[in-house]
Amino acid sequence: MLTSTQNPLVKQIRKLHSAKGRREQQLFLLEGTHLLEEACAVDYPLVTVCFTPEWQERHQQLGQEAASRCQRAELVSPEVLKAIATTVQPDGVVATAQRSLTPNSTPLQGVPLLTGVGLALETLQDPGNLGTIIRTAAAAGTDRLWLSTDSVDVDNPKVLRSSAGQWFRLPVTVSPDLQDVVTQCQTQGIQVMATLPDATLSYWDVDLLCPTLILLGNEAAGLRADLAMRADRQVKIPLMPGVESLNVAVAAALMLYEAQRQRRNKA
Repeated sequence: MLTSTQNPLVKQIRKLHSAKGRREQQLFLLEGTHLLEEACAVDYPLVTVCFTPEWQERHQQLGQEAASRCQRAELVSPEVLKAIATTVQPDGVVATAQRSLTPNSTPLQGVPLLTGVGLALETLQDPGNLGTIIRTAAAAGTDRLWLSTDSVDVDNPKVLRSSAGQWFRLPVTVSPDLQDVVTQCQTQGIQVMATLPDATLSYWDVDLLCPTLILLGNEAAGLRADLAMRADRQVKIPLMPGVESLNVAVAAALMLYEAQRQRRNKA
């Protein structure tokens, strides 16, 4: 059992707390039982799994499954587990996994980018927002999500935790050029919709039955003007006087569920 926080493995895993460390090692952290369960459920490639004796006793089957899927499994003391986790009160298990997401927005030849609704997020900075959007998008049946490269890391530990495991189930592409994604969608006849506070149309006034890409911008600055102008439709979320804006994750949820509502009403 590993008991020293100075162990080389412990030091290596601690480096994954930072974006630089994740880039250098091409690994990221999975913290907690639920994320490990979701990773195993989709056969995501694990590298290392560290767990305390207490956790192993409570989760024998999951521990055995995770150990059989990873390159290295280690029993560690609670002190070591706390040192490698980013949460204040870790639940007893931390894993590392291959960082497989790379900047790429090229569609497969002949395959539609969207058949329903997709999201493109520009310069999103808050990991809690991104994780919540991923969770909501998966719940609402969203096809896929694009994220600009100047956004928060998609495998930031808080993104994964906030996604409640749906990170593994929603296709996410980190794109170096969202304008190119917009162009590809429009070439395929996919409607592109931008969210702007001064638009004349409300989001529920737009037909979302056709394949649609929804553009959402930075928490503070919103969408860049040049990207918003490329959209086929510009819509707003009506707000009461004195309210400047909504949280971006809330805005995403409203529009995604409006699309789901329209589809269910048609059915």
